[in-house]
Amino acid sequence: MVFSTEMNCYDRLRARGLKLQDVPAPIGNFTHCTREGNLLFLSGQGPLDDSGRLMKGKVGNDVSTDEAYNHAQLVGLNLLSVLHAELGDLGRVTRIVKLLGMVNATPDFADHPRVINGCSDLFIDVFGEAGRHSRSAVGVGSLPGNITVEIEAIVAVRD
Repeated sequence: MVFSTEMNCYDRLRARGLKLQDVPAPIGNFTHCTREGNLLFLSGQGPLDDSGRLMKGKVGNDVSTDEAYNHAQLVGLNLLSVLHAELGDLGRVTRIVKLLGMVNATPDFADHPRVINGCSDLFIDVFGEAGRHSRSAVGVGSLPGNITVEIEAIVAVRD
């Protein structure tokens, strides 16, 4: 998608038909976000839709690559929701630094980067060049609750 440079992050989300979600409580003894200096370390998020349902399954078996791409976009939206809750304004993001994307996949599945592009594409659409990041995309044998995708992020911000 190509957006006007006058559009802010929230306008770009609305143009995609997306809205930020409420951030649920962590599922364990951790926080969704830890700040160290101008860096935010976001804990892994899963593909939770706006009704509170987690997308589950094994990519390459009962979940297609395209479905998993959409799940990764949903994870990206959840990460943006965590950022908004922490910062109060996504305009304070200066760069998405790094993503680690994990795909719950069959042993022979090989399209992990294409799946995690769902999140990467969203971040570039929302933040422009500041959304370009380093990234790892790996396959794993399982994820909590049998979710399809989990992604964590490191984000640079300004005060």
